[in-house]
Amino acid sequence: MRKIILGIMACITFGSANAQSTKFGAKGGLNISSVTGHDEETKSLIGFHIGGFAEIKVMKKLAIQPEFLFSTQGTTIEAAEGSSNTDLKLNYLNIPLLAKYYITDAFTVEAGPQMGLLVSAKSKGYDIHDLYKTSDFGFNLGCGYNFTENLSAGLRYTIGLTNVADISDEYQDYSDFYNQSFRNSNLALSLAYKF
Repeated sequence: MRKIILGIMACITFGSANAQSTKFGAKGGLNISSVTGHDEETKSLIGFHIGGFAEIKVMKKLAIQPEFLFSTQGTTIEAAEGSSNTDLKLNYLNIPLLAKYYITDAFTVEAGPQMGLLVSAKSKGYDIHDLYKTSDFGFNLGCGYNFTENLSAGLRYTIGLTNVADISDEYQDYSDFYNQSFRNSNLALSLAYKF
């Protein structure tokens, strides 16, 4: 994990040194997330994300955009008739590193990898952090619209690439359930402001 973080920091430093311009900003918005791979029926869980970013212009139409976001994710597991649904709440510190291309001054597209660090995992008020891996990797695809030079909106889908379930020896009774390769899936709608 240290190598990944150091690699991201090296990219940011290199990009800053060679960039035409760098702008910093804040962003936040709505998450519609799920965890795929369950045998049970699941529904999307509504959450939010908030954090900051740097937009490092490397060419007129191309920028590198590292971000640091707190993100509430998870899923709702639908219960059998007569029982209540269960919310699985997974909170992450996500670090995306995006290549952002300006199709026009107003419209952008973006793509890039993301590393997530698990902050908490809860279900029905119980801490289930031990049943989930401390890191997650995904890939982002998105687009954005710049209302002004400073204010923009974005739509992004994050595809989970790794199994987030972590079953240890003490939980072998649940191994069939937790070895189903659960992967995060998240659709995010954001508002961002560049300073």
